[in-house]
Amino acid sequence: MSPNRKRLPDRRVVCSKQPRPPVVEGTRQGRAILFAVAAWRMNCHPHGSRGWKPKSMDREQLFTLATFHNRGTVMKFSKTDTALVVIDPQNDALSETGHAWGLVGESVRANNTVENLTRLFTAAKDNGFGVFVSPHYMYPHDQRWRFSGMLEKVTLDQKVFFRTGALSLADFAGSGADWLDRFKAYIEDGKTVVVSPHKVWGPQTNDLVLQLRKCGVSKVILAGMLANLCVESHLRELVEQGFEVAVVKDATAGPRHPEIGDGYAAALVNYGFIAKAVLTTDAAVKAMR
Repeated sequence: MSPNRKRLPDRRVVCSKQPRPPVVEGTRQGRAILFAVAAWRMNCHPHGSRGWKPKSMDREQLFTLATFHNRGTVMKFSKTDTALVVIDPQNDALSETGHAWGLVGESVRANNTVENLTRLFTAAKDNGFGVFVSPHYMYPHDQRWRFSGMLEKVTLDQKVFFRTGALSLADFAGSGADWLDRFKAYIEDGKTVVVSPHKVWGPQTNDLVLQLRKCGVSKVILAGMLANLCVESHLRELVEQGFEVAVVKDATAGPRHPEIGDGYAAALVNYGFIAKAVLTTDAAVKAMR
């Protein structure tokens, strides 16, 4: 070493001298605990100035990290700030006579989607939670659109969720755009908020976000149809708008296409990455009590 070169201080830290992380009792989630310990050690890493001291992390912070992947336990529901949002509870999406049944019927039956949506409606109404419905309606003027995606084109060509006009209820009762019969008592009780229709998949084109905010809602329990299209699009936009969102994974269903693939399976992957919580109907109903 050159005599004119100064020796840099040795900033290595011996692992045995690092303070031990607090013990998290009552958890068996080994991977999550390892993640938490790793994060705790990173928080103590000695990059920086001389005289470094490890930052403290209290027991509650570590427990939050340890339960990172079990997000359903972190999100709590209250009727003062939480609402049930149901997407497209309509005949064309959920009835055996609906236009979409050929693609979604198998998934609807496998998930008991209709029964689970009924349970969510019942739990929300019985426990005083707000209920919002975001419907999908198509009108004659929508058929003049000059371009569309594959499923948009099918929706327009087959007149899925079709109504004769924005201000007309002619031929609406019992149509594909009408509510599933077993949901009508919940939706038409004078308390449920039916927002303006979304036109493609997401709520960017309707007033759902405005209605939720005006009613003081900051947390959403999300369910309805179709899992990888309208439900996932609503999830993404609501998260971007600052809402905490829990998706009820068995109160939805998705299309299964022989060439394109399983839309429901694709949605579950993205729910896990995006939502604050991914719940079963049992868990959601219990949380609303």
